Amino acid sequence: MKILVASLEPSANLHLSHLLALYPFELVGIFDSKFGTPLYDSKEFSVMGFVDVIPKIKKAKEAIQTLALASKECDKVLLIDAPSFNIPLAKAIKKINPQIEIIYYILPKVWAWKRGRIKVINQLIDKKAFIFPFERKYWIKEYVGNPLLDEITQFRDDLVYNQVAFLPGSRKSEIKALMPIFRQLATKIQAKKVLVVPRIYADEMDIYGDIGEFEVSFDTQKTLLTSDFAYICSGTATLEAAIIGTPFVLMYKARKIEYLIAKLFVKLDYVGLANIIFQQANKGEFHKEYLQDFDIEALLSEYQNSSIDEFIAKSQILRDVLGHGSALEVVKLIKGD
Repeated sequence: MKILVASLEPSANLHLSHLLALYPFELVGIFDSKFGTPLYDSKEFSVMGFVDVIPKIKKAKEAIQTLALASKECDKVLLIDAPSFNIPLAKAIKKINPQIEIIYYILPKVWAWKRGRIKVINQLIDKKAFIFPFERKYWIKEYVGNPLLDEITQFRDDLVYNQVAFLPGSRKSEIKALMPIFRQLATKIQAKKVLVVPRIYADEMDIYGDIGEFEVSFDTQKTLLTSDFAYICSGTATLEAAIIGTPFVLMYKARKIEYLIAKLFVKLDYVGLANIIFQQANKGEFHKEYLQDFDIEALLSEYQNSSIDEFIAKSQILRDVLGHGSALEVVKLIKGD
């Protein structure tokens, strides 16, 4: 089966790899070149930082038209995340090839903002594969499970490792905002301090500033498995820690104007995905969140008073709520099983 794929981001390509491990689809479109010969290598987009503003960029518009035409030679279409690109792509495909089936895996977070996308997605997308159980209230079907349950196969035990993890995020703005706070915390913590760095920054370590207090790791899950606590920038890594069972707090700092704008448009009680999932399932709060303002002593107290047993128990509840991984169900959707 030949499928047109739009998989722009590193996380999307990771999810795609789990699908291909189950079924050898023939791919056309945008994806990591390790999977074959794409029309566009996903690195052309992610490295240039296009993803958030793709519709405004000439290269992206050209790619959308190229992929829409290529859909005529394919059996089905698979879009993964990246709504700023994939929604315009779906529109272009439906305009010139209205009969082809479009599957959208990892739908836009309409529960956070841009709810107008619900109507657009329902008009354009034939099969909607969402990854959080509470999204059933926005999409009729299909809850396919969560991809992190495909990727995470080991969970935290109750041993003490005398190690604290620091994850300052994957965007340079996040890293620059949190590293001064992480350095202050590190000077007050006696345990081994491990700084988790995305591999894309392996040759740009200068963006982290002075990291003399830290050991460096490029493996998020391995580090979390052997850490007694973690300070984590808001993002998918917080859900990874929650699933693994490592105690942590979420931290996030944006420019003041950006934060005020976000407060206007995003109507959520929590930022962290584990907290949102827990709240929607009436399970209470999973972890603490620190946004914008950071009290070093309060953050130290979170580490010193954390309970590994409590987080392991919450982690099991979270995994039960999520149910299972998503790769197998998405393959079934694509094949029409």
